[in-house]
Amino acid sequence: MKLRNLFRMPPVHHPSRSSIRGHRASKSWTQTKAGSSKLTVTNQPIHMISTMSTHNASVHPAPGSFEDLLDHIPLPRWAIYAIFGMGGLIILLCCLCICIKCCCKRKKRQKKDQQILLKGLDGKTATALVQPDMEDVDYGSVKQYRGKLLYSLEYNVTLSELTVGIKQAGSLKAMDLGRSSDPYVKVYILPDKAKIFETKVFKNTLNPFFNEQFTFQLSKSTLQKSTAVMKVFDFNRFTKHEIIGELRVQLCNIDQNHVIEEWQDLAKPAKFEEENLGEICFSLCYVPTSSKLTVAILEAKDLKSMDLGGSSDPYVKVQLTLDKRKWKKRTTSIKKKSLNPYFNESFTFDVSLDQIQRVNLVISVWDHDAMSRNDSMGKLFLGCDSTGNQLRHWADMLSNPRRPVAQWHSLLLAEQVNASLGLKKKIPVPSKFKENKLLKKHFK
Repeated sequence: MKLRNLFRMPPVHHPSRSSIRGHRASKSWTQTKAGSSKLTVTNQPIHMISTMSTHNASVHPAPGSFEDLLDHIPLPRWAIYAIFGMGGLIILLCCLCICIKCCCKRKKRQKKDQQILLKGLDGKTATALVQPDMEDVDYGSVKQYRGKLLYSLEYNVTLSELTVGIKQAGSLKAMDLGRSSDPYVKVYILPDKAKIFETKVFKNTLNPFFNEQFTFQLSKSTLQKSTAVMKVFDFNRFTKHEIIGELRVQLCNIDQNHVIEEWQDLAKPAKFEEENLGEICFSLCYVPTSSKLTVAILEAKDLKSMDLGGSSDPYVKVQLTLDKRKWKKRTTSIKKKSLNPYFNESFTFDVSLDQIQRVNLVISVWDHDAMSRNDSMGKLFLGCDSTGNQLRHWADMLSNPRRPVAQWHSLLLAEQVNASLGLKKKIPVPSKFKENKLLKKHFK
């Protein structure tokens, strides 16, 4: 028991800094007892205290260490803060650039999905890659309510007469400043558009009662190809009449034995009017090895009469555009007094393999007038920027090199084609002759 007491360690305490300094030299004490040898027990709390102190220092850093770090940098505080601020700004700008780049990539992918991929001219291009018609594309725009119209349709088979009744309109869109409108309705039949009827104008109302009927002479065969158009306008005395909305009804779907009477919501008016301007047949052939594009204008039919005698003097203009600019042009001969002319004329253009994917072919039919300006009778264009039948014909030509590909096409309004083409305007540069004239006038 005495030996146990002798080897018992004293209680460990955490001395202060002053006590640590005093205990740097190891301190020994001896305890002597009768009948036993002298034992020396050495206690070294210095090592224990030092290890614990270092451990505590690593877990709990001393306050003001960040300030000390800043003090060691040989720069003024404002410069250090400015550097940190610039670094944060650069990181933000990098993040913004990455976001913008990702958005641009998504848009490019969407555009690539809508365009035809002309990978080769050796028969690998398929017509399945053709873009849809513009009418089939839904742009996801929010539809604006324009009101509704109650109409009636009745066809008399014995008299070959179609009676269109305009009964009333409701909840029309307000077009005037006083939150009202002065509505009236125009009625006509497409594609002939021979007669255009109008109802009376009703002042300051959004729910007018028209109760008017209009009669059109239509044969049964013509009825199957016709469309009844009802356009609601807002009357303005001193400015252009604004269109509120329209209805288009395919007459091939109507029941000839019963009177149709129904409400329909007004739709957004069509940008371009559908008219029967006739058709044209031509063939295309491209030879990649010689870089030759051959366009053969074969014939046209059912062209629109432009002269007083119910006829026209048509000719065809064949034009190439490169990178949205006019490039080359050729014209056929004039066919006098004919609505179904036969041309059978071909034109060859030098178009390289690189240019063929940037070229658009514009075909336009004109009525020749000796005394006045020539009138446009219809137009269309083919190329990688076209849609529908036009793009299919162009793709067939590219996928079948050295082989003529012929096809019929319906003519469209010149304004509609020009809007789709989006040709760049030429910058007018005065010629040397004009400059010399101006100089002479100036110095006279």
